[in-house]
Amino acid sequence: MPERRVPRAFALPWGSGHVIEEATIEGGLHEPALQLLSYEQGERRGQLAIRFAAYSSEDGELERRPLIVNERELSRLRAELDRAPRLKALLRRLVD
Repeated sequence: MPERRVPRAFALPWGSGHVIEEATIEGGLHEPALQLLSYEQGERRGQLAIRFAAYSSEDGELERRPLIVNERELSRLRAELDRAPRLKALLRRLVD
């Protein structure tokens, strides 16, 4: 799995900023990633967001398709969230 440093920049049409936390694992077809985004520019400036992303297992590039996580990957992805406490707290707000 390629090393992706955090923080690192991102840019979207409605704003840009940094990926400040990430939980990612090697999956079968791709590398699922949950990312905490901090917007610093644009209409979302000052906001946090969660990006559900997937990276190609072959070249490590961000894929432009939906993230699919199978049940066998959940425990490993959950363990990675322990290294991303702010992201984990935001996800907890989603499910609690």
